[in-house]
Amino acid sequence: MEGKLILIFTRNPELGKVKTRLAASIGNENALEIYKFLLNHSEKIVSQVNATRRVLYSEEINTNDIWNNQLFQKKLQFGNDLGEKMQNAFADGFIDGFKKIVIIGTDLYDLEVSDIENAFLALETHNVVIGPAEDGGYYLLGLRHIPENIFSNKKWSTASVLKDTLNDIQNLKYHLLETKNDIDTIDDIKNIPIFQKYLK
Repeated sequence: MEGKLILIFTRNPELGKVKTRLAASIGNENALEIYKFLLNHSEKIVSQVNATRRVLYSEEINTNDIWNNQLFQKKLQFGNDLGEKMQNAFADGFIDGFKKIVIIGTDLYDLEVSDIENAFLALETHNVVIGPAEDGGYYLLGLRHIPENIFSNKKWSTASVLKDTLNDIQNLKYHLLETKNDIDTIDDIKNIPIFQKYLK
């Protein structure tokens, strides 16, 4: 696997606890179905990447779900906020001996195998790789080490995350991937045909 690790941050798919901003428009049941659809899409994509794969659950580890126990290591997220949780996940990966680590969430319908492969490729020559999201955050982060402050002093899930992160790494060599749209609200899916069945 050449020292490559991909971290998949996921929420346990529970009614009323996922895609809450989306649920405000389409209801909890439809929001949960969309999240399950996105989970399956993420699993399909990541399974094709030649790297060690580690799923990190928000609430509890599930050994009987879509993430095949033979293909995916399974752990819990730990920390007080998203920044701490990501920092701890990266730190564990580097302690385990991985040299290039990429993290993604599970709410990106636009995610392709090439996005992750390109991130690992860019880490050959860059310290940091970021996949910018259209909402001002990021859908992918790749690191060869943990830069100071990259996970602290952020207003997570707001439009300032990407800008603040780029400010933290301005003295490092970094690479930006294509900007993509992660799915948080009804505006993110209303024009995508495959989601129309959930909007009826």
